[in-house]
Amino acid sequence: MKVRLIFICVFSILSVSCFSQTKTVEKKQDSLTWNYKPNFTVGVDVLNLGIGFFGDRQTMQGFISSRISKRVHASIDLGYDKNIYQKNGYDVTADGLFAKIGGFYMLSMDPENDLNGFYGGAKLAGSFYSQQYKSVPVKGLNSEGVFLAFDPSTQSSYWIEAVLGARVQVFNSNFFIDVNVQPRYLAYTTKQEEIKPMIVPGFGKSSGSFNMGFSWSVAYKF
Repeated sequence: MKVRLIFICVFSILSVSCFSQTKTVEKKQDSLTWNYKPNFTVGVDVLNLGIGFFGDRQTMQGFISSRISKRVHASIDLGYDKNIYQKNGYDVTADGLFAKIGGFYMLSMDPENDLNGFYGGAKLAGSFYSQQYKSVPVKGLNSEGVFLAFDPSTQSSYWIEAVLGARVQVFNSNFFIDVNVQPRYLAYTTKQEEIKPMIVPGFGKSSGSFNMGFSWSVAYKF
């Protein structure tokens, strides 16, 4: 609950800051005026948030992107993820925060609105989380199945993520629909008792190094 409150508070502060009016700075000597125009798009992944009401995984994720040039955008993602893994004798729980930083390039744009179009990009991501192995299968005497349990521990994982997606404006409003897929490669992770994690918040369930993510977000451009 505390993590959710912190998450909501951070995004509330960012929203209020982005709603600030155009600022004017006057210099006494030159009487120069500088107009600041907000250049941020804030979005929330409503798909994974909704799926949490019907499954074991509970995910809250949002992003902030800023236009650097006509085709290049920088982006930061923040989120919280909680999930369980129960398969082949394993019973694992994990929850924690994750963050991603990177950018994307508009591959094609609508001639009438250059904010609409298809894009591709890449991000570096990291997750800092708590996990607990409630059951881990091992071979005992005479090849009989034995299950071990371990105390909760704090771990971290890091991955590289490609992004392929599209962004479309909703009518003539400042709202956008942003949809993308995210092929992921787990580059490094800490381990407990030399056991590779079955769940990494933000990365997903995977006993291997590759995984695929998907998001469907509603975004607002300031």
